[in-house]
Formats: sequence, C-alpha cells, structure tokens
Amino acid sequence: MFVYSFKASTVRLLGVVCVALVGLIALVAFVPTYVTAGSADTSVGQVSDQSVSIRYDKIKTEQDVVKFLEQFGWQVEGKSIECKSVTVPAEFDKIYAGYNQIQLAQGLDLARYKGKEVTRYTFKVTNYEGHEGTVYANVLVWRKKVIGGDVCSAEITNGFVQGFEKK
Repeated sequence: MFVYSFKASTVRLLGVVCVALVGLIALVAFVPTYVTAGSADTSVGQVSDQSVSIRYDKIKTEQDVVKFLEQFGWQVEGKSIECKSVTVPAEFDKIYAGYNQIQLAQGLDLARYKGKEVTRYTFKVTNYEGHEGTVYANVLVWRKKVIGGDVCSAEITNGFVQGFEKK
C-alpha cells in the first residue's frame, strides 16, 4: 500500500476550482434543451390547445428547419424562399412586443436575443387549410437553435400571424 501526500498551494487550488466551474457552466450551456409548447391567447394570434414536446436545438442545415416544421404538421416547399441574416431589435416597439407574445406562447422568448444577429429561414407552406392565399413559415435560428418564428399569410389586409402549432 502506498500513501501519497501533497500540499496544494492556494493559487493551484483556486485554479482547479475555477476550471471546474467553467466546465460546469459550459456543460449547462451546451446541454440540449427541450421546450414544451403550450396554449395561450395573444393579441396577434393563437396557439392551439395541444401540448407538444418539440426539439428546438440542433438546427445545422435548411433540411433541419424543414424537419422542425414537419413536427408541427406543416408541409413546405423543399427549398427556402429566403435565408437571411436579421438583427433582433435592441428595443422592442409595440409590434415586436406583440410578436414576442406569440413566441412566449410557444415557449420561446426573443427578449433574450435583443441586438443579436440571427438567421431567418422563410418557406412557403403548402398545406395550410382554410386559407386561399399564400402562407409562409418563418423560423429564426441562433447558434443552431430555434429561437422564434411564425406561420403567416402573405396578405397585408385580413392576414394572420400565428405560432408553429396548427390551429
């Protein structure tokens, strides 16, 4: 049997504690997240009463966005109409605050991403029932994670904006 003894200096001990703390923070930051989308009424749109557990992370390609939308039952044209970098406003006006209410209703919050540059994917929805016009799905992605989005009509008057869940 061997017995080892050592004397750790305060600086080394503090260094080890700091490295462990940084490792723990990194682990918490990169663990996959699951968000449960619930039901709520908003001034801009409604989300259905179904509660669905949807994976919002691991978005690496445009096809991952399509798979994400398919989880909600949406069928979209295979290629996005637009893939564009946009900046979430640092201060929300009345319209953006209302839009964020839709995000909050589906378990997301754009307020955490104020001032951040994100990628917006826009797809044409091909299976929206009860609407004659063009319908789009917009998905906002930041660091491979869905942070927001909507399904909306292209019409300015008598249009609609809703969360990802089908009505």
